[in-house]
Amino acid sequence: MTRLISLHNAVFSRIDSCTGLLGTTARFLFAAILLLYFWASGLTKLGDGFFGLFSPSLGAYAQIFPRVMEAVGYDASQLSIFHTLVVLAGTWAEFILPLLIVIGLLTRLSALGMIGFVAVQTLTDLFGHGVKDEPATLGAWFDKIPESVIMDQRALWVFLLLVIVVRGAGPLSLDHLLTRRLAPQAHT
Repeated sequence: MTRLISLHNAVFSRIDSCTGLLGTTARFLFAAILLLYFWASGLTKLGDGFFGLFSPSLGAYAQIFPRVMEAVGYDASQLSIFHTLVVLAGTWAEFILPLLIVIGLLTRLSALGMIGFVAVQTLTDLFGHGVKDEPATLGAWFDKIPESVIMDQRALWVFLLLVIVVRGAGPLSLDHLLTRRLAPQAHT
């Protein structure tokens, strides 16, 4: 039994020494699974032309403030500057935060920002779009159906992002490169 425990400890101590790759793997999976999802969503919020980055589409307001838009008859000109700033920030976040995660720059902060983004997205879906009244979309934990959008998928998204927050970007990242370049200067 002692040999089995020693073998177990030897194998898993080697795996533990490779945990730097966990951040890289998490970033790869984020890119493979969620990057294009968020970018496609962000594209639906852009207005026309280059200046669409600064002039959100009507759909952007409807996605982020569904009940407010309904109340004003889908006339975005009736909304305040606050609404516009929130829509712009949300739109830009859908492009910038995933990009930073994928390239591994300011990765932990970007992953933390994405967790906040997913939380706001989820609250908007639940209360703004009424998903809380759709049991199949809302889902439940500890059931036999693993594909609900809110309880199942978003929990896995947040877990993936938490791995990045806790473990960092990994050795194949701009964070790692910058840390290595700045480290010798810190001691001088």
